[in-house]
Amino acid sequence: MRKHPVVAVLLVAALVLGCFAGVAAADGKKKLAVGAKFYTEQYILGNMLALYLDHHGFDVNKNMGTGSSVTRKALATGQIDIYAEYTGTAWMSYMKQDEVINDPGKLYRAVKEKDLKDNGIVWFAKAPMNNTFALVIPKEKTDAYGKTISSLAEYNNNHPDELIFGMDQEFYERNDGFFEMADLYGMEVDKKQVKLMSVGLSYESLQRGQIDVGMAYSTDGKILKYNLQVLKDDRKFFPPYTLAICVREETMERYPELKELLSPLTETLTDETMQKLNYQVDAEGKPAEMVAQVYLGENGFID
Repeated sequence: MRKHPVVAVLLVAALVLGCFAGVAAADGKKKLAVGAKFYTEQYILGNMLALYLDHHGFDVNKNMGTGSSVTRKALATGQIDIYAEYTGTAWMSYMKQDEVINDPGKLYRAVKEKDLKDNGIVWFAKAPMNNTFALVIPKEKTDAYGKTISSLAEYNNNHPDELIFGMDQEFYERNDGFFEMADLYGMEVDKKQVKLMSVGLSYESLQRGQIDVGMAYSTDGKILKYNLQVLKDDRKFFPPYTLAICVREETMERYPELKELLSPLTETLTDETMQKLNYQVDAEGKPAEMVAQVYLGENGFID
C-alpha cells in the first residue's frame, strides 16, 4: 500500500526521535537523552546532568531549549529520559490539580506518588531550592520595609498610596496572584499603586526608583545583579516550586544505579547557590555549560 506523504514524514520523525531516546546502543553503551527548558536555570541544570552522566560512562544526547509543556511531553513519550522539574509546575500545570498545597514536603510527596502511579515518572530526592514567585526590594530599603511580606504590608498600610508595585499581567490578574496575596497579608493596595511590566523590566525599574517593590522568581540571578532583597513569604502564600530530577520509570529499570548516582547532585542546590549560577550566565555572560562544569568540579562531582 502506498503511504501518504505526511505519514511517511511522521514515520521518519519517529525513527529519528527513537535514536535519541534512552535505549542501549548495539555496542552495549549506556545511552540517555537529557532535556531542559528554554531559560537560563534549566540550561545550567541540563548541562549539569549531561556532564555528570557523561563523567559516569553514559553516552548522553542533549535535547534542550524546549518549552515547559513540550519538555514534559518529551519525557512522557520517551523522547528524553531525564530532566529537572519543579513540583508546583507539575502539580498545577501537568496534573491539573486544584488543591493548593503550600507545604513543600507534602507537595513533593503528592507529586512523586501521583506521577509514578499515573505516568510512570520517577522523582528523585528534592533539592533545597524553591524557584517560586517572590517580592523583592532594594536592600537599602530593608530598614524601612523589613525583610518579610508581613513587615512590608505593615509599612504599606501605615503609608497609604506611597509604594508602587511592579509585576507582570499574569500575576496581576490570576486568582491566586497579587491581590489574593495582599488579602492574606492584610495589605491594603489600590490598583493605582500597581505598574504592569515584564519580570525582567521590574529589576531595572527598581534600580531607577520607578517602582518600590517588584515581582521576581526566587532563584533569578538578577536578584544578585541588582542587589535586591527577597522578602520572606512568612505566611506561605506562594506555592512551592521545589526542584527534583525526573526520570522515566522504564529508564530506571534499565539503569537502576541512576537514583543513587544522581540524588547527591541536587543536595547543594539552594536558592542562593542557584542565584549565583544564574548570575554568572545572565550578568557575566558565561556559557551555561561552562558554569555547570565549574560547579560540578568545585563540588567534587567530576574531576
